[in-house]
Amino acid sequence: MNKDSIGLITNIQRFSLDDGPGIRTTVFLKGCSLACRWCHNPETISGRKQLQYLSVSCKNCGSCIMACKKGAHQTEEGRHVTKWDRCAGNFDCAGVCFYGALSVMGYETTVEALCEQLIRDHAFYDQSGGGVTLSGGEPLLQSGFCAAILQRLKELHIHTALDTAGNVPWINFETVLPWVDLVLFDIKIIDPDMHREMTGGNNYLILENFDQLCRKNVTIQVRTPIIEGINDGETETDGRTGVLIKAKNVQRTELLPYHNYGIGKYAALGIPDKVHVFKSPSPEKMLIIASRMRDQGINNVVV
Repeated sequence: MNKDSIGLITNIQRFSLDDGPGIRTTVFLKGCSLACRWCHNPETISGRKQLQYLSVSCKNCGSCIMACKKGAHQTEEGRHVTKWDRCAGNFDCAGVCFYGALSVMGYETTVEALCEQLIRDHAFYDQSGGGVTLSGGEPLLQSGFCAAILQRLKELHIHTALDTAGNVPWINFETVLPWVDLVLFDIKIIDPDMHREMTGGNNYLILENFDQLCRKNVTIQVRTPIIEGINDGETETDGRTGVLIKAKNVQRTELLPYHNYGIGKYAALGIPDKVHVFKSPSPEKMLIIASRMRDQGINNVVV
């Protein structure tokens, strides 16, 4: 089987209203080329399957202890304890967990199987002007798989959107663009040193890919998560404006206040040391940022 006919995803979210126009189905693909400290979907960062343990669902029945040959699951003082460094990654424990406390984040699916699910809501897409969005993680790390999905959807006249952080070689974009109606593009931080510190990656390639999309007149919606003390200052706001003012094909610029909804996921994945707690700017500060950008000519800003 062609390797591009199989993809690794974490979730399919139906009836989404936040990932493009209308009612949409959003597919979250696994693997990312960045590791943003504020990421609220840490289960999508690794390109491999991962074990997830939800303590609130655990009944301490002991099934996982018997299933695991490496001793990754133990009982201490009457409570379940996971020894993450002992996990061999075969996920036998998840298969015997009766209460859903243990599960595998990430599963393989084929183009055919995924498209069969996505087209079920074709009527809702038509009625609402919606469609399908491929998100992540970074979907373009699986660009061949994405291209096959998107092509199939376009053959059925379904609107397609790609949610990307842009930190991939340009050829990955070229693979999918013939079948993409809308690109949701993250521009997180303009200052290169701050970007590297906060995301683990350089923003040069990201901004270069954004320019390439603009030169090709691809329809774009820009998204920027706003984190207090990181990218909510005037310097970052003006730098962002400087990038966007030349982009005539950006139809919408979204400023998204930081939220910490995903913090609990880190412990569930066995990586609590990766938790970074940030603050969300006040509603007043968000409006000030938007107003400053509009004053400088970015009229499509929304909070």
